[in-house]
Amino acid sequence: VIYEIDTFFPSSASDVFKIEARSGEIRLTGALDFETVTFYELQIKARDKGTPPLSSHCSVELEVLDVND
Repeated sequence: VIYEIDTFFPSSASDVFKIEARSGEIRLTGALDFETVTFYELQIKARDKGTPPLSSHCSVELEVLDVND
């Protein structure tokens, strides 16, 4: 199975998140700032290597909490 992030909300999230294509593990590539963005939504697509290839999708929602204040 190959994983990829299909769409980001907000679009600036493409600079903050990445996904490992083989494991589907989502990682941060930058810092999250509560004052800038409090909610992210990632549309994830999973595709197999069959003939024909089958795919599915899911939504990952992330709420950033301001724990320092």
